[in-house]
Amino acid sequence: MAGPLTGEAVGVKRRYLVRPVQPPTSAFAGFRFPPEVILIAVRWYLRYGLSYRDLEELLAERGIEVDHVTLFRWVQRFTPLLIDAARPCRHSVGSHWLVDETYVKVSGSWRYVYRAVDQNGQVIDVFVSKKRDLRAATLFFTSVLSAHGQPAEITTDRAHTLVRVVSELLPDALHDTTQYANNRVEADHGRLKARLRPMRGLKRDRTASVVGAMPSSRTSGDGTTSSGWMHAPD
Repeated sequence: MAGPLTGEAVGVKRRYLVRPVQPPTSAFAGFRFPPEVILIAVRWYLRYGLSYRDLEELLAERGIEVDHVTLFRWVQRFTPLLIDAARPCRHSVGSHWLVDETYVKVSGSWRYVYRAVDQNGQVIDVFVSKKRDLRAATLFFTSVLSAHGQPAEITTDRAHTLVRVVSELLPDALHDTTQYANNRVEADHGRLKARLRPMRGLKRDRTASVVGAMPSSRTSGDGTTSSGWMHAPD
């Protein structure tokens, strides 16, 4: 349009308001605190490297008295619901998957966490197992393939179990096992471990699954995950 004084064309930037992603109102029934407080607490926990006690202190400084145990329950309850609510606006899962496993301690015992991310850094799926073996790898790949189909390319390390499962379940996919090719997902593991440090330990496999599926990179995709979390049966 023309400028009122100079007559020159002036560009106009349009701003669009995006409605915040949130679970249905019914999900908050029975909670003493309003949805706005619960959502901001969960968002801060997912976005920043805070412990539950850190979060308790930040809320207390703002006049909101809530126990760190309650904050833990909010995160466990509402993280999956937030991810479900965000699914319609997240990126589609990419055609190049990077798969690796790492390990965390749950109640003093080691658990192996299989994680898959796509070329955009978006977490595709997470699987927690007591063992790092062929059965666990097969369960993980069967789950992720049933939910998202087959990728055109997959990158793993040269672990025997991963190589075998990929050759059996993904015979048509390009399988890259070259050195350093899996650096993206390995770096993502590092951010996951940084997320675990302020938590002072994990008590349940489900907690490990939820934390493993949290967006650990500040720049990964749209910050959502794509599937439900699961852990291997005993």
